[in-house]
Amino acid sequence: MKDGFIRVACGTPDIRVADCAHNADSIIALAKKAREAGVQLLALPELCITGYTCGDLFLQQTLLEGALEALKKIAKETAKLDMLLFAGLPVIHRSKLYNCAAAICGGEILGFVPKTHLPNYGEFYEKRWFAPAPDEYDYHDLWDDAVPFCQNQLFSCDTLPGLTVAAEICEDLWAPNPPSTAHAAAGATVIVNLSASDETVGKDAYRRALVSGQSARLVCGYLYADAGEGESTTDMVFAGHNLICENGVPLAESRRFENGFIFSEIDAQRLVYERRRLTTYPERKDKGYLHSTFSLPARETPLSRPVPAKPFIPSDKSARESCCEDILRIQSYGLKKRIEHSRANTCVVGISGGLDSALALLVAVRAADLCARSRKDVVAVTMPCFGTTARTKGNAELLCERLGVTLHHIDIKKAVDLHFADIGHDPQKRDVTYENAQARERTQVLMDLANETNGLVVGTGDLSELALGWATYNGDHMSMYGVNASIPKTLVRHLVAYEAQRADDEKLREVLYDILATPVSPELLPPREGEIEQKTEDLVGPYELHDFFLYYMMRWGFAPRKIFRLALYAFGEDYPRETILKWLRNFYRRFFAQQFKRSCLPDGPKVGSVSLSPRGDWRMPSDAVASLWLAEVDSL
Repeated sequence: MKDGFIRVACGTPDIRVADCAHNADSIIALAKKAREAGVQLLALPELCITGYTCGDLFLQQTLLEGALEALKKIAKETAKLDMLLFAGLPVIHRSKLYNCAAAICGGEILGFVPKTHLPNYGEFYEKRWFAPAPDEYDYHDLWDDAVPFCQNQLFSCDTLPGLTVAAEICEDLWAPNPPSTAHAAAGATVIVNLSASDETVGKDAYRRALVSGQSARLVCGYLYADAGEGESTTDMVFAGHNLICENGVPLAESRRFENGFIFSEIDAQRLVYERRRLTTYPERKDKGYLHSTFSLPARETPLSRPVPAKPFIPSDKSARESCCEDILRIQSYGLKKRIEHSRANTCVVGISGGLDSALALLVAVRAADLCARSRKDVVAVTMPCFGTTARTKGNAELLCERLGVTLHHIDIKKAVDLHFADIGHDPQKRDVTYENAQARERTQVLMDLANETNGLVVGTGDLSELALGWATYNGDHMSMYGVNASIPKTLVRHLVAYEAQRADDEKLREVLYDILATPVSPELLPPREGEIEQKTEDLVGPYELHDFFLYYMMRWGFAPRKIFRLALYAFGEDYPRETILKWLRNFYRRFFAQQFKRSCLPDGPKVGSVSLSPRGDWRMPSDAVASLWLAEVDSL
C-alpha cells in the first residue's frame, strides 16, 4: 500500500446453484488464493453465495437461511486474510427481499449494499423476487449486530489515505444514472460491481467499453466481477468476464469462460491527484452517506500493472501509427493557421541533420501542402560551424533535396570568429560562451532571413529539451512558432520513423533512417576524427529516463520517491539503481534552474497531456527552489 498502491482482484468462484455450503467453501478457497497473490481487495459476483440463477428458489426460506450461514462461515474463515471482500447474497430486510453486496473484513460484516436498478426485461425477472434499494439508510439486525443497510455506503481504509470503496450491482452500471456516479462524488475512489451478466454475441465489447468509460468519467478504479461457469444454463450462459480499470485504462481482463481471478494494482494516490487537478470534478458531497472504516496492513504492494518505460508512446503498433498521424496533423494545422494569419510568404527552418529539425521540416512541408503552397516556400537553412560533421551536413542537404524545399547554405564560422574578436573571447576556450555564440548566431540568421522573405521562423526545440533547459537562451530557444514544443524526444524519434516508413521516395526514407541513427548532439564542439564529439545524452542523461521522470512529475504530480520506484520497475535491468538516481537528481536540478527559459516561450501547439507552455499547462516562478525535491532524491 506504499505510494498509494493496493492490489485488487475480481474473482469468479466455482459454484453450484442453491448449494450455499459448497459456494462458501469455494469463495473461501478463492479468497485464500487471492491473498497468497497479495490481494487486499476482492470483488466477487452478484448472488455468488446462492447462485444468480436460483429463480423462484429465492422465495424459499431454506435457501435464505443457508445464505446467511454461508456468509457467517465466509466471514469467519477470511478473518485473518487482511482483505476487504465483497460477496453477493439475498437478504431479507423489513419483510422485503433484496439483492445485496456484503462487505466483509476482519471477520465482520461492514455493511449490506442493496441493488438499486432491477432488470425486468428480456431474460431478466429480478422484480419477481427482489425489491429495489430503499432511498433512506437503515441498519439490519444480523447476529445481534446492527449492520448498515443502504445503497449509499462508503468503506474507507484508515491505513491508506485516499482509498474509499463503494459498491453497486450489475444493472446499476447499465442504468442511465448509476449509483457509482453519486458514490464517486461522495468520495469513493474505487467502485466494485458484483455482476451476473450473461453472455451474448458482442456483449463483451460493450461491457468492456462500459466499465472503462465509467472509470474514466468518475476518475476511479472500477472492479467488475462477473458470474461464470456453475450458474444454470437453462436459458443463459455466463462467462466470468472480469475487468479491472483505472481512470479509463484497462489494467486486467479475464479470459471468458474460465473461472478464477484476475488482479492488478489500483493507485489511489493517483486518482486523488487527478480529481484535485480537474477543476470540473465536483467538491466532495457525502451528505446522506454512511461511513465505515476498515484496516489493512500498510505493507509495500508489489507491482504487476503495466508501467511503460516510454509513457508518451503507445505500445500497440496500430495505435502508435494513429497517434503519430494525429500529432503530425495537429502540428501542421497549427502552423497552417499561423502562416495564414501572419500572411507569411515563407517558413524558415534551421536544418542541422538532427532529429528535431528534421521533424520541424517535415511539419513545415505538410503545412505548405495544406496551404496549397509550393514547397519552395519552405526555406531550409544549414549553418555549419565548428562542430558540424560531414554526416549531419550531408543528411540535412539530402533531406531538403528530397522534400523539394528551398535550401540556403550559410557558413557561420567567420561571423562567430568576428563576434569572438568583438567581445574579446579566446576561441580556444571551449566554454559556454563558445557554444552559445554559435546557437545565437544561427538564430540571428534565421530571424533576418525570415524578415528578408516576409516569413516566420519555425522552432525545432522539443519538450524534453525545454524541461531540462537544454537550449541556448535567445538562441535555439527562440522562434516565431515552435511546432515541437510539446513533443518529448522519445516521441520525436517515432514521428520521424513514421514519416520514413510511409515515404514513397526510397532516398528520403534512407536519409530519415540515417538521421534516426545519428547520435543526438548540438554539434557545438569540434568533431574528433570526423565524428560527433558532443553527445547530449552523455552530458544530461538518457532522454528515455528524463521523459519518464517528466511524465510522472507533470502528468500525475508524483513525488521523487514514487517516480524512482516506478522507474526501477519499468526499466528493469536496463539501468542500475545508481544511474537512475543520478539522472533523477539531475532532472530536478535542471528543471527548477531552467524555468526562466520556459517563462518566455514562443507559441506552439499542445499535442498531448503534458505541456510546458507558460500560457497553458505550466505556470511556475523562475526562482522556485528545488531543495525539497532534491532532499527526497538524496534520501533514496
